[in-house]
Amino acid sequence: MKKSPPRIIAIAALVCALVGALSAQPPGARADAAQPRPAIAMHGEPMLPDAFDHLPYADPDATKGGRVSIGFLGAFDSLNPFNLKAGSTAQGLNGNVFETLMTRSLDEPFTLYGLIAKTIETDADRNVVTFRLDPRAHFSNGAPITSDDVRFTFELLKTRGRPQHRAAFSLVKSIETPDPLTVRYEIDAGGDREMPLTLALMPVLPRGAVDVAKWDDASLDVPIGSGPYKIAEVKPGERLILKRDPNYWGKDLPARRGLFNFDEIDIEYFRDANSLFEAFAAGLLDFREETNPVRWLTAYDFPAMRDHRDVREALPIGGPKGMEGFVFNLRRPLFSDVRAREALGLMFDFEWINANLYGGLYKRTQSFFDESELASTGRPASAAERALLAPFPGAVREDILEGRWRPPVSDGSGNDRTMPKRALELLGEAGYALEDGRLSKDGEPLAFEIMVKDRSQERLALNYADSLARIGVTAKVRLVDEVQYQRRRQKFDFDMMIGSWLASASPGNEQRSRWGSRSADQEASFNLAGVRSPAVDALIGALLAAHAREAFVTAVRAYDRVLLSGFYIVPLFHAPDQWIAASAALARPKELPHYGSPSGSSTLDTWWRKQP
Repeated sequence: MKKSPPRIIAIAALVCALVGALSAQPPGARADAAQPRPAIAMHGEPMLPDAFDHLPYADPDATKGGRVSIGFLGAFDSLNPFNLKAGSTAQGLNGNVFETLMTRSLDEPFTLYGLIAKTIETDADRNVVTFRLDPRAHFSNGAPITSDDVRFTFELLKTRGRPQHRAAFSLVKSIETPDPLTVRYEIDAGGDREMPLTLALMPVLPRGAVDVAKWDDASLDVPIGSGPYKIAEVKPGERLILKRDPNYWGKDLPARRGLFNFDEIDIEYFRDANSLFEAFAAGLLDFREETNPVRWLTAYDFPAMRDHRDVREALPIGGPKGMEGFVFNLRRPLFSDVRAREALGLMFDFEWINANLYGGLYKRTQSFFDESELASTGRPASAAERALLAPFPGAVREDILEGRWRPPVSDGSGNDRTMPKRALELLGEAGYALEDGRLSKDGEPLAFEIMVKDRSQERLALNYADSLARIGVTAKVRLVDEVQYQRRRQKFDFDMMIGSWLASASPGNEQRSRWGSRSADQEASFNLAGVRSPAVDALIGALLAAHAREAFVTAVRAYDRVLLSGFYIVPLFHAPDQWIAASAALARPKELPHYGSPSGSSTLDTWWRKQP
């Protein structure tokens, strides 16, 4: 792993020191921070009391029983979700089969409550964290969960897990297991206050039931977990059936009350989106989330919907809206000039595309944390933000610093002239010139490939390519199959592709894998653009070092401004709501979570089947 230059390290330390000054122990903070507690919040206090009864968005009176059938696109050849090399993993395993030390509440930005770990204890600087395991916790084979299982899982994922596990766990100096129910970590994370929570979200695997020699293999061997369900049936690539474990140890925990209400979850896989939709319309599936706005507007007039055997809803999505966009691979010299990247972004005609392809249902995304307090767009930088950005002159453009920048807006005609004119001006500044209707620089044409994985992406990319052709840019759209797409994405073997970065109300360690310099050369990281920026690195450190929510928001807004100023992607759009359709035989709680998916998890952990 490459080491950062001393100057970058010094600047990052300065920024973290500024954050520390901004977020010194807030008024009213607990003095007994080192006491074992059943919950931990990233900032401030957990919302729920220690003796809470159930999560606010779960219904403790939900009916238990019945079966639910859901569908996913694609296929699978592995039942190991924790190793990237193990193939395409079946969905629905995390949370249902595998559990973590603690579990997240979707009603709070980032707060964890006890699960396998009954309590958590950490010092004021969060350099030491101790978990006390619940003595009732056991795996589905009846074996008790012990500190040896936790140590085994930690060491396995640190060396052979997914990149985000390896990167995060490398910041742990030591792990101790003084007794079967106690795990103590010493952390060397350079002020990263999120690390105790990152460790709390580690899954726990049974030491005696994992074949380490076959860890890297794409295996369909049925795994042993500690969750509410066990795998009952596997049809490779096509179907997975989960059945409730009648001996599930945690069914009466407050963080589990009212959740996991179905006796059986039938998960089917489909090769294309049309087949998945038709299966729902025919009554073969009980639930679907719609992601195609045209289909949402026009395709739901089928018999089951007309007869009210199915219902559909648009549920408001809480929390920040993530970013999706055409991402430039900066590993290609072609995209090294920020002026060229901005110019190419100007040619994405959202207004025409939204009206003609998507029924006007989408909103243009303006921030990496859009529609939240974390977004920088539309508000000038505060004095505290400017102090964080001071060590990096030029890292943020003036209009973005002042909150005046917005994605370009066309006249919606499909033949707007303002944007092409501005794009050509920027490309001229970057050294490009039009020759016989084609843009080139030093004899090299401005040409690249856009890699896509399905017909929906292909349609959008072809429209964008047509717009680019208006200014002499050649963009070839290449549709590849899922296996090739994943291989090329993981090895960064593309010029441009559509990337998606989900946003949470508490961005943290995952940002290192998305935009941090060290992840630029880390195979399979989410740093698709290959960003290497001292300002980005320092501000990730700043948001992780913030003690108080106010200082955290300040750091994230500054970080958002730096990302926007890099023009690493061409922002796309987002839906204001989650579009869902479901069998009328299903029910959900009236109370929706404030953050995350309003329908709960992809396997409907808050839903239930109505009594006949």
